[in-house]
Parts: sequence; C-alpha cells; structure tokens
Amino acid sequence: MSKNSIIAVDLGGTSLRVGKIQGTQIAERTSRSVPMTDNDQVVVKEIISAIQTLFDEDVAGIGVGVPSLVDVDRGIVYAVQNIPSWKEVYLKDALEDAFHVPVYVNNDANCFAVGECHFGKGRPYRHIVGISIGTGLGSGIIIDRCLYNGANCGAGEIGTIPYKEDTVEYYCSGQFFSRQYGTSGENIFERAKAGDQIALKAYNEFGYEMAHAMMIALYAYDPQIVILGGSVSLAFEFFKKTMMEKLQNTFAYQHALKRLVIEASELPDVPLLGAAALHLDALEKKPK
Repeated sequence: MSKNSIIAVDLGGTSLRVGKIQGTQIAERTSRSVPMTDNDQVVVKEIISAIQTLFDEDVAGIGVGVPSLVDVDRGIVYAVQNIPSWKEVYLKDALEDAFHVPVYVNNDANCFAVGECHFGKGRPYRHIVGISIGTGLGSGIIIDRCLYNGANCGAGEIGTIPYKEDTVEYYCSGQFFSRQYGTSGENIFERAKAGDQIALKAYNEFGYEMAHAMMIALYAYDPQIVILGGSVSLAFEFFKKTMMEKLQNTFAYQHALKRLVIEASELPDVPLLGAAALHLDALEKKPK
C-alpha cells in the first residue's frame, strides 16, 4: 500500500507543534508546551506522545525541525535554544524505534529553505537560498533542488561571519533595531506601517546592512532566487529599496543581479511544511 502522509514536527524552545501533511496541505495538527525539565528524555517522550495522536499506517516518514545544531546523518540534536537539558539527544534513533519509519532531523533555517523549495516560492527554481531573519539570521541552501547541509550542517551560516565590529547577524536581524533604536523590530514595524518617519529611516538603514548579507549569499551560492522569511521579512517592502540600491551599486556581477529573484515568503505554516519537506528532500537524493 502506498503511504501518502508525512508527520512534521516543529520543536521550539517553549512550544511543540506536530502536523500530518498530505500533498501540500496540513490535514491534522496538534500543539503543546515543551516541559521545562532537566531530563532530556521527558521532552523526547512528549514529542513521541504528540506524534502518536496523528500517526497511522499511512505515514511514510517523519521530519523534525529544531532551533539548534544537528548531526544530520545520525539525527543527533545539540544544544536546543531554551531547552537546557538538550545537550546531545539521539532524536532520530528514538523516533525510529518508536514508529519504524524513516526520520529526518535538521535545523530550522534549513527547514525553511527546503520548505520553500517544495511548497513555496522556490518550486520553479533549482538553486535557492532561504534567509530567515528574526532575532538572528539563519539561512539554508538548495542546490539542484536538494538541501545542501555541508559536512557539519553548517552550510549557509552567513549570520556568524565577522562583519564590522561583530557579525553579520548583529547588523542584519532584529538585533539591529534594538541596538540602534532601542526598541523591538515589532515596534518599528508597526510604526513604519503608520508612516512614522523614524521607523522608515530605520528600515532604510537596515536595507543597506541586509545588502551585505545578501552579497555573501550571492557570491557563495549564486542562486536563482533568494527567499526571505522570519519576522523581519514581513517588513520587506520597507527595506527592499535601499537593499537593492546598494546591490546595484556594489555587487560585481550585475548581469546575474538582473536575473536574480528576491522575494519574501508567503508560505503559511512554513516550520511544519519545512519539516515535512525533509522527507521529500531525502527522496530527491535517492539514486534514480
């Protein structure tokens, strides 16, 4: 019997969401709080319990997105943000032992990119960079429609590259607004929508900084499309103009820039769909 469903797990620092994906839709979903405990296995058992509420014989595999470092081959999760007990968790083994289907685990930035590749604006393209901009800046790389992890799941971590007095992430994420303007990105966004001139000026400045992160991605990976996600991407219309101006003035390969597509994600539930897409990515990588 053909199996047509994928279980997707989005593990955050405080919340756990699980969905059953059929085709391009989330057919069922559940959510619960992540237990605050010193015992990492308590959280693993909570994930298994949540999956059990949706799991049936139609499930072909499980994909899990986590905000942390991951040994992709072995499915080991290291140092999850806001879950202190998760220092080294063999999550793939635990879930495969419980459900007897293939399990794929990756970080949330990679899930965003592969989710856009299979379900969102990346569907028409072969070479994609997904950049998630929130409290920090993470990115995922798609080459020939396959997620590229690198040797240690570190490919695309442009946010950690040194820049000016700190790192790219320090200037090209929500940290920019708290440092330069003493307020949150959410506050700046609401003020910009109301026409506040200081907020609009903040986004103009942010656009110039984002151009630097964008150039790193373009020089390193030469994508057809860059898709922006995360909370700050909601304000793309406010920083797009200055970002593009700087790219047009400083990027060396203007012929490539003319063909490049840069868009903000419009994919709802991308954390869950991205986790499910890990299973689809694994199918793409199998020998034909």
